[in-house]
Amino acid sequence: MSELYTIGYEGASAEQLIETLCNLQIKVLVDVRELPLSRKKGLSKTSLGQALNDRGIQYLHLKKLGDPKQGRDAAKAGDYVTFEKVFLQHLNTADAQNSLSELLKIAGSQKTCILCFERCAHVCHRSYIADEAVLSGFEVFNLVADRPQQYLKDGINIPSYNSRKSLSAAE
Repeated sequence: MSELYTIGYEGASAEQLIETLCNLQIKVLVDVRELPLSRKKGLSKTSLGQALNDRGIQYLHLKKLGDPKQGRDAAKAGDYVTFEKVFLQHLNTADAQNSLSELLKIAGSQKTCILCFERCAHVCHRSYIADEAVLSGFEVFNLVADRPQQYLKDGINIPSYNSRKSLSAAE
């Protein structure tokens, strides 16, 4: 069974994020933010892509898998019903489905992680992308970016993804 990882950088530095990916030997980071910008140093598209490349990790931005502005605004307001409705409608568009197919093809051949901001996947649109991956036969794992050392332990067991569980499933 192929694997796909998800990670949010909320609360983490760029260095912690990259160290986490390196510790797990991730080969491709797929950025699923519609707007790959961050106020945090090193986490915007260009600087993050360069830093990942320097560590041997390919960076790919799939804009069409990003949450549209209306969905982001709803999530910020705590309106998760609207957030879900907007993103699922968007995910069913031809452009988003093409990007999803591209993501799954890459993940089927290389150890891949999808990235967005939110630390907890269950309040992030990446959980719906992960749901689609599970339906396509992938085993999905949620990671936390601010504790890279935890992924170096002998016999580490990363809990399998459950899109509607809290962060504790990843910690």
